[in-house]
Amino acid sequence: MEIAELKAELERLHRASFGWAMSCCRRDQTEAEEVLQNVYLKIFEGKARFRGESSLRTWLFAVIRKTAATEYRRTLLRKLRLTPESDQASEPVGTHESPTASFEKSEVQTQFQNALKTLPKRQRQALHLVFYEDLSLREAADVMGISIGSARQHYDRGKKRLRESLGQMEIGYGIDWRGKTNPSAV
Repeated sequence: MEIAELKAELERLHRASFGWAMSCCRRDQTEAEEVLQNVYLKIFEGKARFRGESSLRTWLFAVIRKTAATEYRRTLLRKLRLTPESDQASEPVGTHESPTASFEKSEVQTQFQNALKTLPKRQRQALHLVFYEDLSLREAADVMGISIGSARQHYDRGKKRLRESLGQMEIGYGIDWRGKTNPSAV
């Protein structure tokens, strides 16, 4: 694949790539941006090469997942080695909230994100890839580096646990998540 063609495809997939990076980075926008930048650098420096063994999207998502895991380990090691002198990191002065960030803070989205956070990592990844990124279970399995059977199991268990978790959250509001109302609810 030529550089110009690769660049065009990466631009086309950027939005989905960022969503996947956010999922791999536990919804930390700064970390996701850094991971995605590192992925693009790896690709353009030739450290990560697309060989055509899968779709470009599947390959790219696998590179993002692996890079996010590596960055997480590095950050964890850095935190463990921190000395009191280097512990004084400065906070950004002017933070600007994007429309996406304000949407994520809405009550429904917050409940959903909290329910997702309760899922084990593999289940959360399988659901994200299938629902948000519109990948098949086969493609999700390739991205996650597991067999199709394992991906299917993580996906099914994740859906079941998510349903249970959302159902428990809705009890406090007097409404069942399936849309059935509770007559005694205010």
